[in-house]
Amino acid sequence: MSTLGTILKDNWKWRGQIISLALFELRKQSRGAVLGWAWFFIRPAIYVACFWFALEIGLRGARTVPGDAPYILWLFVGIVPWFFMSDMLRHGIDVFHKYSYLVKKVKFPISAISSVYALSSFVLQLIMQIMVVIVYFVCGQPLDIHLVQVPFLLLVLYAFWWMFSVLMSPLCTISKDLKNLMGSLSTPLFWLSGVIYNVRDLPIEAFQILMYFNPITFFVTAFRDVYYMRIWLWEDPVLCITFAGVFVFTLIVTVIVYKRTCKGVADVL
Repeated sequence: MSTLGTILKDNWKWRGQIISLALFELRKQSRGAVLGWAWFFIRPAIYVACFWFALEIGLRGARTVPGDAPYILWLFVGIVPWFFMSDMLRHGIDVFHKYSYLVKKVKFPISAISSVYALSSFVLQLIMQIMVVIVYFVCGQPLDIHLVQVPFLLLVLYAFWWMFSVLMSPLCTISKDLKNLMGSLSTPLFWLSGVIYNVRDLPIEAFQILMYFNPITFFVTAFRDVYYMRIWLWEDPVLCITFAGVFVFTLIVTVIVYKRTCKGVADVL
């Protein structure tokens, strides 16, 4: 608990610097491009459009999706959080190499370095969630009480993947093999996590429950339950309980790893 308290205290103490660095990271990514920040949304829009055409027009995947709303809403709601999660899986796990100057030359808590990258990526996620709301109403969906769950889901989304970055970053600094493995898993996880299909349609219930232990599956399914199915999260207790177990387990492992590696990361770099 003392280690967890230290992590949270450091992030609160350095919150001003974290926000400034996160915004600088966004400006740096858009620098030199004529369209600037527009590219943050053009790429995801092309991504979603391609999958919509392939699955609804080409493979008629929309027929397997429950509900009366258009398939494009179902697809969009699930893919938008995936952009944030995939970014954390590919880049958020190795922030110490990206911000090595903060580790070696500046007295900056290493848990806060994960916050810098997670926050910069999460800002884009928040903007894209606004786009989700726009698509939701354009598709003719009503203002629904279940939408009050969205801020809670976004908070949990950020907390889990920030924690995942704090866990994996020192390990990937120590082992390049782990970094390469995580990079290789990004594409398989996309196809195996229910991002473009409904996990509840799996013919074997044991597979469905097993996939619930995948945090990507939880977030994709939960956002669709709120936006598309318009139900309360606790109406699927198995989904919530399995993710709660994964969250607590990840938190414990994160604290243990941080306590054992926080002082040696600079030497490894």
